[in-house]
This record gives sequence, C-alpha cells and structure tokens, in this order.
Amino acid sequence: MTAAPVIKARGLNLTFQTNDGPVHALKDIDLDIEKGDFVSFIGPSGCGKTTFLRCIAALETPTGGELSVNGMSAEEARKARSYGYVFQAAGLYPWRTIAGNVKLPLEIMGYTKDEQAKRVEKVLSLVDLEGFGKKFPWQLSGGMQQRASIARALAFDAEILLMDEPFGALDEIVRDKLNEELLKLWSATNKTIGFVTHSIPEAVYLSTKIVVMSPRPGRIHEVIESTLPRGPRPLDIRDSEEFLQIAHRVREGLRAGHAYDE
Repeated sequence: MTAAPVIKARGLNLTFQTNDGPVHALKDIDLDIEKGDFVSFIGPSGCGKTTFLRCIAALETPTGGELSVNGMSAEEARKARSYGYVFQAAGLYPWRTIAGNVKLPLEIMGYTKDEQAKRVEKVLSLVDLEGFGKKFPWQLSGGMQQRASIARALAFDAEILLMDEPFGALDEIVRDKLNEELLKLWSATNKTIGFVTHSIPEAVYLSTKIVVMSPRPGRIHEVIESTLPRGPRPLDIRDSEEFLQIAHRVREGLRAGHAYDE
C-alpha cells in the first residue's frame, strides 16, 4: 500500500484583495510531496514560491482548493508542530547566545532544561557548530548564523523542514559549502524538505523534485523528477552531462512559463 503524501495540494488558489483589485498569487496548484522528498521551488519573483511555502506553514490562508500536511489541515499541522521553518534571514536574537537561540522553541514548548541541552547539543553537531553554543550571533559569519537558524528549526525534530531562500544572501563559496552540508543533514535525518530558490544549479544539485513555477497568477508550469542519486552529492556532479541536462530542462521550463506572461 502506497503511503499518503506528506504534503498534498489540489486545486489550491490564493487571491489577495488590494485597493487596486484582486491579486491572484496562486492558481490551481496540484502537487504531492512524499516523505523524504527534497523539493525545490524555482521561478521568477512573484510566481508564488514563498506564498505556497507559507500556505503549507499556515502563515497564509488559501482562498480555494485543498491542502493537507501530514494528513491534517495546515493549521492543525502548525499546532502539531509538524514543521520547522527557515527564513531568508537567520533571524537570531542578538542578546541570546547561539545555544539560547536554538533552544528558544524548546523553551516555548515546555521541554525540561536537560532535554533542551541534549537537543541543542545534537542539532549544533548536525550543522557543524559544535563549540559555538556560547557565542553570540554577531561573533559568527553569515553562513554560520544561517546554520544556527537551521539548527533552531531542527531542535524539536519536526518531520518537515520548510526553507525560504536560506542561502540567497550568501556568497557563492559559502553557498556551495552549505548546500553540501544540507544534503548531508537531509541524508542523516530523512526530513521532508521544501526549499525556495532562484538558482537553477542550487535547485538541481539539492533536489529529488524541482517545481518550476510561472508568474501572474502563480502556477506550476512543470514538475521535474531528478535522476541524480539521492543523498550526498559531490559538488563536481554539477559538471556531469546528467546534471546539465536537468538544468537545461529547468531553464527551458522557466522560459516557457514566462511566455504565458507576455
């Protein structure tokens, strides 16, 4: 018997009402995300990538269609703490140490101090930040701060990790390193990951499935299943013919999606 998708959208629509008239942010979104998938959402600004992620997280409310997360409504999944969310900016509190930032959701959830300490130690190790728990955010580089943000999202061991362009502001060298580390983390934890990006190489390198979106209204143009091996991938896989072929499909999908807007 096939397991139900972790995230399932059917005919999902979201329209914002503005003074200038309605804005159709999402239109007729149909998508299944299976347990353990790494799904990247790529498309131009205004295509609904982040909006869809926010719908999954119950930060936006669809105006039509169906959306389930772990077999529940998005709101129920939020209350069940089914996911961790990593924003574009690390969003660390400057007056808290790195350990203090990571354990914040655990404090809110009422974990004991011993359990907080165990979980903080575990997730800091997962993101390669052992020994930095007593540092403050300003003492860490941008890449290390973003790793701390990922650790915070992992602290309560949610099955789903939602990531909204977490590496977009970082330079290419740091981004490459964090992409490698994220794949290792994904392999070690078997989380289901939804990842928003504007980068074709990043989407192809990380993903098992690439959702190509087009703008106005935001809709799915194509879903590309990756043929690259699951799990950690060497960076030089980006020079392989298989990688370049997938990247070409994504690029062509983005161009075709834009044609609808002309």
